Amino acid sequence: MRLLPLAAALLASHAAAQGAPGYPAQTYTLDPAHSTVVFSLDHLGFSRFTATFDEIAGTLELDTAAPQEAQLSVTISTGSLDIPKPPEGFREMLLGPDWLDAEAHPEITYRSTAIIPDGEAATIEGLLTFRGTEQPVTLHATFNGAWPGPPYEPGPRLGFSATGTFLRSAFGMGQGVPPVGTQFGVSDTVTVRIETEWTGTIPPETPPETPPG
Repeated sequence: MRLLPLAAALLASHAAAQGAPGYPAQTYTLDPAHSTVVFSLDHLGFSRFTATFDEIAGTLELDTAAPQEAQLSVTISTGSLDIPKPPEGFREMLLGPDWLDAEAHPEITYRSTAIIPDGEAATIEGLLTFRGTEQPVTLHATFNGAWPGPPYEPGPRLGFSATGTFLRSAFGMGQGVPPVGTQFGVSDTVTVRIETEWTGTIPPETPPETPPG
């Protein structure tokens, strides 16, 4: 089965077991306690410098009757950059105008333009807005599972992982890119790894109509 259709089928099967026709279209909300955005890039050819953002919000519009029409939107707080044990002043430099420019551009956003299922994976075409520049970026996602709701959750929960790459110079952040043919610098290519969980609601049962009279 395919990525979003598989999630839809799990939820629909639960609905059928409960005697309901299926969950209607709804907006799933990103669970920030179980979601991470990690980025990495090559440093001098010696290592992959890795850091995260701690403040993430998002929505996933999903109709179990038409999962191919799902829409994804994610917002990251630029100022929530988290670096393990940064040298003095290093984090502030990265948040400054030459790099992330957090004061002028406090948010990084991504919104899907198409979701293309392929087996148990999917290609997500979307637009990344970073440092005030919008560029297309492709993510490769996998569906990790779904839980339809009670008794362990008040509503359905979905889990996805995704990876992608982009060139930071395409967003006006070309400082330190190595000269062609060398690794003396910080790579232009940024790799992103994403882990997410999404929560929804179970609609209340529709009360039977009261017969006239």
